[in-house]
Amino acid sequence: MAPLRLVLIYMLFSASPATADNFGTRLAEAALERTSHQVRYDGRYQGIAYPGGDIPDGQGVCTDVVIRAYRQLGIDLQVQIHEDMATNFDAYPPLWGLTRTDRNIDHRRVPNQQAFFARRGAKVIPIAGNPVFQAGDVLTWMLPGNLPHTGIVVTTASDTRSARIVHNIGAGPQLTDISPHWILTGQYRYPGN
Repeated sequence: MAPLRLVLIYMLFSASPATADNFGTRLAEAALERTSHQVRYDGRYQGIAYPGGDIPDGQGVCTDVVIRAYRQLGIDLQVQIHEDMATNFDAYPPLWGLTRTDRNIDHRRVPNQQAFFARRGAKVIPIAGNPVFQAGDVLTWMLPGNLPHTGIVVTTASDTRSARIVHNIGAGPQLTDISPHWILTGQYRYPGN
C-alpha cells in the first residue's frame, strides 16, 4: 500500500467517529480507493451490459465515482435506478426529452441519482440550513454554468460542516476540499448510515 494511501486511510478513520462496520465509512473508503485509478473524463453515451454494466475503467465522470464506489459494496445503482425508473418514470426529471428508460445512461445522470436517493428516503435535511456531513454522504451541487455535480464525503472536520470529498470534476477521481463557491443541491445517506 502506498504511503499516501495509508495517510488518507488514517485521516478517514481518525476524522470521523464512524467505525469500520459503518456503511458510510466503508463507502468513503471505496470512494477513496477510486483515487488510485487513472480515469480520463469522458461522459459520452456508450452502450453497456445490463446488469452490472460499466464503461471502461479508464473513463468516467462524477457519477461514475459514485456508481463504482457503491458497486465495491455490492450495490448496483444501474439496476436499482433502472428498475425504479421503469415503474415510476414520471418521478424522475424530464430533462432529456426521453419517453422511456435507458439502462445505458440513466444511472449516470446526477439528477436521476438525486431522484432515486430521495425516493428511497435517503435525503438528509440540514438543520437550519447548516449541513452536517458524515463519511459516505453523497453530495450534489450545481456548478457554475448550471452543471450538476456529485461526490462522496470521505473525511469531515471537527466542526462537521466542512469536509473532503472524492469526485471527478475533470481530472479523474480526486480527493479535494469542498469548494465554498459550489451551490449544494443535495445530501444523501443511502442506505442509511
